[in-house]
Amino acid sequence: MADARRAESKDQTDVSGARALIVEARFYDDIQDALLEGALAELNAAGVSHDVITVPGALEIPAAIAIALDAAASTGKPYDAAIALGCVIRGDTIHFEIVSIESSRALMDLAVARRFPLGNGIITVNTEAQAWARARAHELNKGGDAARAALAMLRINRRLTRI
Repeated sequence: MADARRAESKDQTDVSGARALIVEARFYDDIQDALLEGALAELNAAGVSHDVITVPGALEIPAAIAIALDAAASTGKPYDAAIALGCVIRGDTIHFEIVSIESSRALMDLAVARRFPLGNGIITVNTEAQAWARARAHELNKGGDAARAALAMLRINRRLTRI
């Protein structure tokens, strides 16, 4: 099987000075550190400032993003994009399916309903080894992927709203 890699965006719309929100679920601290490192590297390289909010688990991420978006808008300092980061490892019960599916569904609903650039970096895996392969920046770097996805959507938003 070929290694899946997201194509680099050719869109060079300037996003420097934008403000991003990262909401991370700190259920697996070490894995989360690696995901966050990947996301921060991408935001810093793009000149995007960021805030980080920590929640207990992946199911809390969408609600925290919605709360933060409303709070930021009410203070006149809205976010331009958001990144969800977390890790769900399969266990012996159906809890894995519930958390995986419902967190992704809620993030998609939020992004579409609000027409808001959002990168989903909640990795869902069978084993801790798979999680590490996806979290480390020198391997699959899913934290960085989520930040690049949010930035790509932000570029589309900025380009199309200037027309």
